[in-house]
Amino acid sequence: MNPYTLIIDTSLVVILSFFFGEIAKRTNIPAVLMLIFLGIAMQSLLDFLELRDYDFFPILEVLGIIGLIMIVLEAALELELKPEKYLPIAKSFVIALGGLFLSAWAAASILRFFIPEMSVLSAWIYATPLSILSSAIIIPSVSDLRLDKKEFHIYESTFSDILGIMLFYFLTGQIEHAAAGGEHGNGLAGFAGTTLLTIVVSLVASYAILLVFQQIKSHTKLFLLIAVLLLLYAIGKQLHLSSLIIILVFGLVIANMKLFFQGPIKRYLNLRKAHQIYEGLHVITMETAFVVRTFFFVVFGLTISLASLLDPVVALISLLIIASIYLVRFVLLRLLVGKDILPQLFIAPRGLITVLLFYAIPETAMVEGFKPGILLFLIIGTSLVMTVAMVWEKQRSGKAIKKAEANAVGYAKWRAPKVDELLE
Repeated sequence: MNPYTLIIDTSLVVILSFFFGEIAKRTNIPAVLMLIFLGIAMQSLLDFLELRDYDFFPILEVLGIIGLIMIVLEAALELELKPEKYLPIAKSFVIALGGLFLSAWAAASILRFFIPEMSVLSAWIYATPLSILSSAIIIPSVSDLRLDKKEFHIYESTFSDILGIMLFYFLTGQIEHAAAGGEHGNGLAGFAGTTLLTIVVSLVASYAILLVFQQIKSHTKLFLLIAVLLLLYAIGKQLHLSSLIIILVFGLVIANMKLFFQGPIKRYLNLRKAHQIYEGLHVITMETAFVVRTFFFVVFGLTISLASLLDPVVALISLLIIASIYLVRFVLLRLLVGKDILPQLFIAPRGLITVLLFYAIPETAMVEGFKPGILLFLIIGTSLVMTVAMVWEKQRSGKAIKKAEANAVGYAKWRAPKVDELLE
């Protein structure tokens, strides 16, 4: 494969991804599903070129990490911290947290029942990636929903990503510490301390970055800013900090500058220049997230085997986990949202984070009895359920609009009364 062939291939993938996005807007079929099936279709081409044995995992891992950062940053830039938003944000956080823990508990129980060699901790480690919502799929898919529902999904999926990653690395830290000779891992107190330290570091770094970058006059500073954020994320991971919090906090600070720059520090903020950084960063994150998301799911499609879906045990375990996901979701939404829970109930796809964390499971926690087909089944199954729900919602909204247009508002001529008529 020469460089020009690679350029042609990558260009065609990006062009197809754009058209998949346009198709998704009209049909509500997630573009991610189309990208995965494109990757599966490309398997035959690689077989023909005798490149099927190429190890795509390093590419998948790097794309996943960059995609995760860009998607969380893109979501954070959309979050407005206003008093009227506090209640919806709090509800979204509680639903994301409750959904994560209850879904992980249910999935862990199902996995332990069918795979007896799993320990409780290993079951939770495997169950956590299966319980995290995919903001990579949700955020582009809910753009046509009512504003309050759209914001709910942005908040919820972003919180689910961050909380899920924190829970996963807390659990893997416990098992790695135990394998190294420790008795009880690093404990909740240590984890809480690390999280608090990460938040403090994130706030300090966010203020410093914004104040420094508003002074830079070069027109190429936005990719420099992205490089700084990637550097901070990678250093944070090496220091075992919850690095995704750094990205979230920075996004929140720059999206809500007036809230974070108050009192004496307000005079250090050049609002015009800072807003220019925000606008430019918003465009770059959207474009970068689109490209990275495209190649991540195509490469993921290249690495999976559809034959695993035909295993009856895989199908049974997966269907039980999917059922538990929607049962937990129904209970939480009914309690905290009320009766208007459609299509939110069925918008719970698994995707980028699920794949990324699955490949990050340490060897000490790996169980041979777990079949990767479960992962694929859940991603495709939850995405298809969301597709059906979104198509139904679009049809329902279309019918409501047509009904409203059919019943035109009537009008009658009105004549202002004369003075003598009023006197009578």
